[in-house]
Amino acid sequence: MKEYACRRCKAITTGKVCPVCKSADLSADWYGLVLIVNPEESRIARLLNITQKGKYAMKVT
Repeated sequence: MKEYACRRCKAITTGKVCPVCKSADLSADWYGLVLIVNPEESRIARLLNITQKGKYAMKVT
């Protein structure tokens, strides 16, 4: 199953709409993968401006 990354929030999904921000602006061209389990205490989540747990791309083009 093909995975897409949201251009707005970088969340990864297999659907046609982002589960985090509800945007339909998705890209099949993304790089890197980060799993956020505890966004409140994660340095990576802070650097990437992620506020919800989930699977995110490091870079979306």
